[in-house]
Amino acid sequence: MNAHQDWLETDFYAVLGVAATASEDEVKKAYKKLARELHPDRNPGDKAAEERFKAVSRAKEVLSDAKTRKEYDEFRRLSREGGFGAGRGGPGGPGGPGGPFFDGDVNLNDLLSGLFGGGGPARGPRRGGAMGPRPGVDVQAHLSLDFVDAVSGLETTITVGGRQVKTRLPAGVKDGQTIRLRGKGEPGVNGGPAGDLLLELSVAAHPTFGRKGHDLTVTVPVTYTEAVLGAEIEAPTLDGAAVRLKVPPGSRTGRVLRAKGRGAAGHDLLVTIEVAVPQHVSTEERALLEQLAVLEQQRASPRGTR
Repeated sequence: MNAHQDWLETDFYAVLGVAATASEDEVKKAYKKLARELHPDRNPGDKAAEERFKAVSRAKEVLSDAKTRKEYDEFRRLSREGGFGAGRGGPGGPGGPGGPFFDGDVNLNDLLSGLFGGGGPARGPRRGGAMGPRPGVDVQAHLSLDFVDAVSGLETTITVGGRQVKTRLPAGVKDGQTIRLRGKGEPGVNGGPAGDLLLELSVAAHPTFGRKGHDLTVTVPVTYTEAVLGAEIEAPTLDGAAVRLKVPPGSRTGRVLRAKGRGAAGHDLLVTIEVAVPQHVSTEERALLEQLAVLEQQRASPRGTR
């Protein structure tokens, strides 16, 4: 099939379930929702879901690029108005007004080139003839990653349109990020360069760690006495080996301690301390706390009152 033949046959807005006036954000949101639902990883062996996933990816590829979307909208407008000239049989040439737009020899790429400035004035469709090199179409795909692979980087193989594409994802990719893989899209025509693969990523959350820029984050509880008197504590790291850190005396909840180079890919680990308040105390602990409360009354209240 010609690279743009589906422009004639497919309403990409309907594929994504959005209006023709949808904003770029609405298009991306609709695509992301459908891509998650239809992704082959979630529907193994489901050919219908696989075909829908391909259709949704193609729709997003066309509608998420402002220039391509404008061309697509104009193309469909002209097709509805019969603006591509006569078809088969009847007045004004084969087909006359209202007939089919193209016959089997029409080259849709040539038509698009004429319509949208592909070199020289629009000449309309032509039959046969040599065609110069044309770049391949960009392809959209989706990849789900776990947290560790995303922050550490990995080498993986992706199946796109029946092809196996091997790539190396850099360390530190984020949820929702799109990676452009040059030359991994559809092959070019007549020696033209291949298109790109636009790989949209979904990164799962981690039960322990978070991210701040390139650094990892983790929250570690400390006792009241550790926070007041200071202490040396252990914090977990992504590779499983604990790191020891000093909690300065008088530390409050929310204080951040930095463990240099103990995050992922040589970045830092940011450890936030949280003063843990016990839900239950023993009789002995209660007695000591009551003594402490008496001593605290001799100091100014942290609320500014006695």
